[in-house]
Amino acid sequence: MKRKVTEEEALGAIEDGARKITDSDIEDLLQKEQEVQRKFKGLLGRFIDDGRILFEMVKDYWHKQYREIPWWTVAAAAATLLYVLNPMDLIPDFIPFLGLVDDVMVVSVCLYMLENDIARYLRWKNTRKTEEE
Repeated sequence: MKRKVTEEEALGAIEDGARKITDSDIEDLLQKEQEVQRKFKGLLGRFIDDGRILFEMVKDYWHKQYREIPWWTVAAAAATLLYVLNPMDLIPDFIPFLGLVDDVMVVSVCLYMLENDIARYLRWKNTRKTEEE
């Protein structure tokens, strides 16, 4: 039985998750950096850089290094990363191959939704890096 995840379902998962994000969720996510990296390396390899950027953006916001984005962006990025870590999401991860389809769709929709904020964040990050050198 094949199950296809729609953009609407992915968007709904992100929006629902973002509305429910709490400070403790962010703190919990930041403690799982290695787990996020493993998940993106192993199963979502195509999105490894994107996962790292989303994580760093949340981390920099949380540590008050970068505050030029709305809370909604941080919450949506965090909700997406927590969604990817959740093995029992729209399509449970234990289902071979299909279990990743929803993760890929949620990450893709998140990247599309946050495209402008991510671009601004990367410009800030690159400027900061240049200044430090």
